[in-house]
Amino acid sequence: MEELLKLDISGAHSALVSLSITAGILTILPLLCAFGWKKRCGKAVSFKPLLIGAAGFLVSARVLELGVHMVCIVMDNPVSRFINGNTLAYMLYGALMAGIFEECGRYVVIKFLMKKNKTRENMVMYGIGHGGIEVWAITLMGMMSLLAVASALVNGGIAAALPVLGLTGEVPEELAGSAAAVILSAANFSAVGGVLSVLERVGAMAVHIAFTVIVAYGVMKGEKRYLPLAVLGHAAVDALPALYQRGAVSMIVSELWLFAWVAGLAVWAVKLYKKMPSGTPADAASPATPYPS
Repeated sequence: MEELLKLDISGAHSALVSLSITAGILTILPLLCAFGWKKRCGKAVSFKPLLIGAAGFLVSARVLELGVHMVCIVMDNPVSRFINGNTLAYMLYGALMAGIFEECGRYVVIKFLMKKNKTRENMVMYGIGHGGIEVWAITLMGMMSLLAVASALVNGGIAAALPVLGLTGEVPEELAGSAAAVILSAANFSAVGGVLSVLERVGAMAVHIAFTVIVAYGVMKGEKRYLPLAVLGHAAVDALPALYQRGAVSMIVSELWLFAWVAGLAVWAVKLYKKMPSGTPADAASPATPYPS
């Protein structure tokens, strides 16, 4: 407990500002994307795919995938001990699970729940919903937790921050290390960290839009190869972020890897997007016909 109270939190005031601005940007980012796309496409797109995409992510990633993580990562068993004790295994497991659950979930939803909304404009809106709810459910929630800790540090010091972390009275030794890590993260959060967090989410949303277009194209054209390609591509995108979580690579390396994939996937997705049926009256009157469901 005494060691916790000696932590250097001198940067908490500036961290509070950076966290507040970052949380605000992350809050409006999905909304800007959704309303911007709606304004661009007009009646060719609706907000229904946005909600379907958000629901698809929550079910596939936050319910089904998280249930597997509880067994393979959180619970104490031979499998979890092996994965948590081996960086390569952790990277392969995390990347593949994200690819399998999210892309298969995307495929099922697009194929069976969006039979009346299979236009290229709606597929982009679906991707915004999928990526946008991830911003709110994961990154923003984590940012809000750090914001609450930083606010407590500014207003009452470390003693006031501990109850925010659910710690009251004497802090057990086994929890002191994790508490110190969170307190220092909140106290030292910088403007650079905020910029990187926002850029990472922008890149992730772009990836989700691209994969939605890729999977949807495969569904519309009846080509099964696009689903495994999306799964493997998603796993590749998540490979270095998984290594970053283990401290094996820096955040900068992880971000550069992400945006390299964003660039490549964007080129591929745009090519496929142009071949997909549109919801606009002009395209509807053109000789191009939609792919079968």
